[in-house]
Order: sequence, then structure tokens, then C-alpha cells
Amino acid sequence: MNYLLENWYWLVAALASGGLLLWPQIKGGAGGGLTPAQAVQLINREKAQVIDVCSADEFAAGHIAGAKHVPLDSLALAKGLPTNKTIPLVVVCASGVRSAKAVVQLKTLGYDKAQSLTGGLAAWREANLPIEKSA
Repeated sequence: MNYLLENWYWLVAALASGGLLLWPQIKGGAGGGLTPAQAVQLINREKAQVIDVCSADEFAAGHIAGAKHVPLDSLALAKGLPTNKTIPLVVVCASGVRSAKAVVQLKTLGYDKAQSLTGGLAAWREANLPIEKSA
């Protein structure tokens, strides 16, 4: 016990480094997240459906081609969601924060293959992937 008291700084350093190693896991949230490249593979290989949980104005300004617009606040009503709960869902918003929350809601609704796009539409644009705008 005396050793720990005399060398407290080593204990703090060990806890800090462990925290830094765990931070990406904690930040990823429930269900983890997809990179834009992983999302494209999921869409192409497994016919994943893209669900955009942005506001109507954000969706009209730009969204992933073929995305279904289901705002986060109406997600619990399940209108616009696929009836087949076994298909993978790529959930997207502007930055990835709302989509991570939406994934939690979708999993409680039975969509076990729902995953958030890490970084949201901003990461999609940064990867130079196609965006479409509503008329």
C-alpha cells in the first residue's frame, strides 16, 4: 500500500493511458459505426437500406442517393422503415450523433442490423461519395 502512495503518479499514468485506449470504443457508442467505405460495401453487397434521420430541411439540402427520410423524432412511429427487420440499415444524419441515438431506438424496435454512419453526411461528403438534393 505504501508503494502505491509513494508512486501515485504511475497509477494515474496507467489509468490515463487505459482511458485513452478505451475512448474510441466508448465514443463509437452502441452498435459501433460504419466508415463510408464500409457503408458502401454493405449497400452494394447486402442491399442495405439507408435511413436518414435528419430534419426535413437538412434532408432537402442533401442526402445519400436512395436514402429514406425518417426524422429522428418520428422514428418510434416506424413510418417509412422497411417491414423486413432482417435487412441491414445504414443510419445517417449530419454528423453521426443523432444516427447513433437512432440506432439504439431501431434496435429496440427489432432492427438488429442497424448501424450508424460514423461522421454522418459530413464523412460521406469528405469521402467524395454521391449526394443528391430534393427538388
